[in-house]
Amino acid sequence: MSSLSLAVRDSSTMLRRNLLHVRRYPSMTLNLLLTPVILLLLFVYIFGDVMSAGIGGGGADRSEYLAYLVPGILLLTIGGTTIGSAVSVAMDMTEGIIARFRTMAIHRGSVLIGHVVGSVLQCVMSVVLVGAVAVAIGFRATDATALEWILAVGLLALVSLALTWIAVGMGLSSPNAEAASNNALPLMVLPLLSSAFVPVDAMPGWFRPIAEYQPFTPAIETLRGLLLGTEIGHNGWLAVAWCLGLAVLGYFWSKSLFNRDPK
Repeated sequence: MSSLSLAVRDSSTMLRRNLLHVRRYPSMTLNLLLTPVILLLLFVYIFGDVMSAGIGGGGADRSEYLAYLVPGILLLTIGGTTIGSAVSVAMDMTEGIIARFRTMAIHRGSVLIGHVVGSVLQCVMSVVLVGAVAVAIGFRATDATALEWILAVGLLALVSLALTWIAVGMGLSSPNAEAASNNALPLMVLPLLSSAFVPVDAMPGWFRPIAEYQPFTPAIETLRGLLLGTEIGHNGWLAVAWCLGLAVLGYFWSKSLFNRDPK
């Protein structure tokens, strides 16, 4: 069997293993999924009219704020889902299964590939579920063309891949599952500090650099432009550059941590 065939076979086995874990222990996924849903409902039905009036400078219109809010909530969903990946990797590293895998005749990188692909699939499913809730309460993207929908899906997948590799590195560098959960928390906090809920221009001057110079804001603005027809500008290239940079950084960081000799 060639090395490529071996890698594909072993990676598929590890992917199946991780998906079985998700099915058997769904509590973490559900808990992480509830957060963006609760935030979506809270901001739409409690703060929606006020936020819409403040952003638009006109009358209160909850549906307009819902349209503004959904792209940020979808990116928040991805950030939250990848926290589960960090915890899962940390559990594998601390419970001895990785040491067992090291003694077996399997492709060395298949363990990480299984985690990454499994996490991306979970992110996609989580985005679909949260998106369904958004549609159920009135979100519509009727002006988006078929090409814009394809680009939006591709952007969400690229963000999922980039954040997953970072989460895997955080899991590998953590001494236990609890530490991994805490270390990966910025992946869910950063969207809260971006343009997900209010425009950057509406923020205090001292806070704007925090919201502007981070990966989530250009990704949110690009997704918002694709789905709602707003101005994208340079955000599209920034979003892709952030994703590629984080994916490469996370890959080499994770690979280095995984290949080091166990203590």
